[in-house]
Amino acid sequence: MTTYVGAVDQGTTSTRFMIFDHAGQEVARHQLEHTQIMPKAGWVEHDPVEIWERTRSVIQTAMSKAGVTAADLAAVGITNQRETTVVWDRRTGRPYYNAIVWQDTRTDAIANRLEREGHGDLIRERTGLTPSPYFAGGKIKWLLENVDGLRAAAEAGDAIFGTTDSWLIWNLTGGTAGGSHITDVTNASRTMLMDLETCEWDTELLEVFDIPRSMLPEIKSSSEPEGYGTTDPQGPFGGDVALTGILGDQQAATVGQVCFAPGEAKNTYGTGNFMLLNTGTEPVRSKSGLLTTVAYRFGDEKPVYALEGSIAVTGSAVQWLRDQLGIISGASQSEALARQVEDNGGVYFVPAFSGLFAPYWRSDARGAIVGLSRYNTNAHVARATLEAICYQSRDVAEAMEADSGVKLEVLKVDGGVTANELCMQIQADVLGVEVSRPVVAETTCLGAAYAAGLAVGFWKDTDELRQNWAEAKRWSPEWDEEQRSSGYTKWKKAVERTLDWVDIED
Repeated sequence: MTTYVGAVDQGTTSTRFMIFDHAGQEVARHQLEHTQIMPKAGWVEHDPVEIWERTRSVIQTAMSKAGVTAADLAAVGITNQRETTVVWDRRTGRPYYNAIVWQDTRTDAIANRLEREGHGDLIRERTGLTPSPYFAGGKIKWLLENVDGLRAAAEAGDAIFGTTDSWLIWNLTGGTAGGSHITDVTNASRTMLMDLETCEWDTELLEVFDIPRSMLPEIKSSSEPEGYGTTDPQGPFGGDVALTGILGDQQAATVGQVCFAPGEAKNTYGTGNFMLLNTGTEPVRSKSGLLTTVAYRFGDEKPVYALEGSIAVTGSAVQWLRDQLGIISGASQSEALARQVEDNGGVYFVPAFSGLFAPYWRSDARGAIVGLSRYNTNAHVARATLEAICYQSRDVAEAMEADSGVKLEVLKVDGGVTANELCMQIQADVLGVEVSRPVVAETTCLGAAYAAGLAVGFWKDTDELRQNWAEAKRWSPEWDEEQRSSGYTKWKKAVERTLDWVDIED
């Protein structure tokens, strides 16, 4: 009996597998971190083989914990860190290079060159994105230009590209023995290579980037009744399971938060922050520094679009306090440390470690802590780190309101950082709106499970999914308007101090 739906969440710092029942409640999970490889300043890499091994392990462990077999799973969905780029040999299964992570800034010069050569407007119009090292297209181009023998292998049809969803699906469905080379519209929309209107690879953009079409996966819907293939019985599931859902992680959280109506928005707090606003079946072009992206496409229905505000560094700033500064031993300690002070003591921290994403798009920016005096302690720095998460989200929320005309009334939140209750209170204070956290905070995994389950009829429609959503906690603003305005003005001054720090050269 197929009682459950599973979901793999291949994230920036870890991979997890979760099993859900029909009520959308968690049955089991297992999660493992993987190595963050930083060979140079601004370079961030992962080992794709390690990611695949971690994926195998979390699937097997979670299923064992729950006593679940392949026969118990109606379907499995995949969600993933979106722009992270893997290129591998279809004959051997070996990557040609480490995965280049979405945070990596080595392709600054490529993005700069695209803009300077007059391709920026084409990219914005066709893809809804702005030329940036964030997206996968520049990463593929860099690999083709810098890895010996790769271009020849690509032109021969041996070297293939995928974001981590494609890498995992290829391995799960047999790998070198006929694995499926597939992605979905949400991940494809993050490459600078897909036409937003047609949801197909764009020939003119492939020529601009000089990328062979044969490298690219087939683009499918996010919830696919025909599926993307079944799992290899020799693989981690130990049997045949239908893979029927793929969503990039932020789109998966949008589905998990049941933001199915135009005007509904969510904010995910993870390694970075990502706010998405459902804009319906017509793409809305941003004039305020946001991205236009595909939110999801279910089966043969029209794609649904979103405006997105992408923030590179939020939860990873807390990790920086732990790993680089050593002022906390675990992420949860950031709340206790920050609570030792009543305010930030005049300290503002702009964690522009990978430049600034939305709404600034300044790859020349770098992180800065400003306003320090002898009075300040590590508690003020911890508090400023939490406030940085919230101020960056306000930057995006204001841009979203300017583009859409929709005023935020309540912000739905999810992701690991939402366990930090002080941070969520600060978010309500900084925005001046109520903040709502659902019972299932890991909505990224849940959204991938929903996409997979809808495809096979495990859930009949999105109305049934709405019935599963329940609020766990709500925070109301406590700051007055003067405190809110003063804090935001100082935040904007701090942002100015980060700009023009790095000279970007070809």
